[in-house]
Amino acid sequence: MNDEQLLRYSRHILLDEIGIDGQEKLLAAHVLIIGAGGLGSPAALYLGSAGVGRITLVDHDRVDGTNLQRQIAHTIARIGEFKVHSVRQALYAINPDVNVIPITQKADDALLDGLVREVDLVLDCTDNFAVRHAINRACFKHRKPLVSGAAIRFDGQVAVYDSRSAQSPCYACVFPETDQLEETRCATMGVFSPLVGIVGSVQAAEALKLLCGIGQPLTGRLLMLDGRSMEWNEMKLARVSTCAVCGTD
Repeated sequence: MNDEQLLRYSRHILLDEIGIDGQEKLLAAHVLIIGAGGLGSPAALYLGSAGVGRITLVDHDRVDGTNLQRQIAHTIARIGEFKVHSVRQALYAINPDVNVIPITQKADDALLDGLVREVDLVLDCTDNFAVRHAINRACFKHRKPLVSGAAIRFDGQVAVYDSRSAQSPCYACVFPETDQLEETRCATMGVFSPLVGIVGSVQAAEALKLLCGIGQPLTGRLLMLDGRSMEWNEMKLARVSTCAVCGTD
């Protein structure tokens, strides 16, 4: 690190759990974020400001006026631009040293297979079950930790699925792809504006902990937030032997 970086990241370096070694791990890290909307905005901004050296952003959507109620990386001036380009501008305004790689393609199995193998960690900031399962399959295949978040109405959830651990479940253990889960979207169900900020920030925190190797990650635990009462509940998760992705039976 140079003198400017030592000053910029001094509040991290002062933490015994991070220090210079931890900050250098962040500077050398490559993180993949799928989704540059409500969850991806705060997650990307915190990871970039924290000094994650390379961030690949995947999202094929463009900024719309209805996004501005909660997707804090975007602005009125950038309505109509691809969301990944908008987030890149926001990140460079905070930390120009971060290498941001925008990808304006829809995430599918082929794209994810190529991207996931090259990164250290993945954040699922999407709102589509099919894409979530594709992300999960790629993360399990390439043994990359997955930080998953979701938010709708007043309800949020966060979990870490780390296939490097034999005890960790994968996303499909908890939400099997065969289940007929109802697809709920902000456009029809609504979402409490700060909720996505809370969940996305927790995702960023879990990602930084995993990259630095500090604390106790949310592996094997599902945190659920009721934004009406601001009450967190936790569910313990276990690997399912009959899981179609990670099961052994």
